[in-house]
Amino acid sequence: MSARQTIIPVFVPHVGCPNDCVFCNQRRISGAVRPVTPEEVSCAIQQGAAITPHGVQRQLAFYGGSFTAIPAMAQERLLGAAQPYLADGTITSIRLSTRPDAIDEETLLRLRRYGVKTIELGAQSMDDRVLQLSGRGHTAQQVIDAARMVKQHGFELILQMMTGLPGDEDGAASIMSARALAQLHPDGVRIYPTVIVRDTALYDLWKAGNYQEHTVEAAVSVCAEIVPIFETAGVPIIRLGLNPTEDLTEGDAAGGAYHPALGELVRSRIMLDRARALFIEVEPGSSVILQVGKGKLSQMIGQHRCNLSSLITEFALESIKIQEKDEKSDEISLLFVAKSEKI
Repeated sequence: MSARQTIIPVFVPHVGCPNDCVFCNQRRISGAVRPVTPEEVSCAIQQGAAITPHGVQRQLAFYGGSFTAIPAMAQERLLGAAQPYLADGTITSIRLSTRPDAIDEETLLRLRRYGVKTIELGAQSMDDRVLQLSGRGHTAQQVIDAARMVKQHGFELILQMMTGLPGDEDGAASIMSARALAQLHPDGVRIYPTVIVRDTALYDLWKAGNYQEHTVEAAVSVCAEIVPIFETAGVPIIRLGLNPTEDLTEGDAAGGAYHPALGELVRSRIMLDRARALFIEVEPGSSVILQVGKGKLSQMIGQHRCNLSSLITEFALESIKIQEKDEKSDEISLLFVAKSEKI
């Protein structure tokens, strides 16, 4: 969302979802414990409108569950509660999250009638074995079919994927999935490295030694390969990493890739990998100045100067400094190299 747009979230916890995915505990992830009512939808819109400045576009978002898998009458009640606010301009559009196997022609026509603009599909993986081991209950082909239908009906399409699911220990399925999803030309993507949440089947598998934890380091490594795939395809990355909540931070996230600044860690790793490619022919003992685009300085340096330390150690450098250009750019260049001289 831009500075002139805002989201009013309404969580629809697990309602309508026909499967128990191994990683899922909607109460702990969203904080919601019971179905939402039309009255609560109205209240959320009013409260959201009251705290946003005049002129900001507001989008109502139904998150957290498989919205189109709940009974059609229940969908219409929730969507109907938003109609007066669409009519008077309090909100400008509606978005919702759902499953690929809960999309069909009748459903899409209903959503169009009620002013839905954006549909987010939880694809999670494009590897059928990973989907099966994760208890998703749908196939990769159903993701493809649903995505195409959503776009054909004129909706904005957002795809969600996960890394580190069961059966994807080496990250190969995640990288393949990213390529496959990018080919569907979504309007955006969310990347969620797997977090081990308490009171889930995945937590039990992990405790029993039957699931290899997807650590923060593993997530950073695989996401550093995935992010450029979407960027090259021109697909915006809306979110990278699970949205931090107080409950998750205080212990509900028992393991896995939970980090409040995961996206920044991934961007920093991408910068490190790009810098490494420049140092292949730099002689050991050299002093170097790297130039990066405006706003990229902290990413290049890394948390606790880890990127600089890695480069100095790997290439036996005498010293390294980073200079920031005045204009924004993703390019990294060697501005100065001197053998055995301190800068």
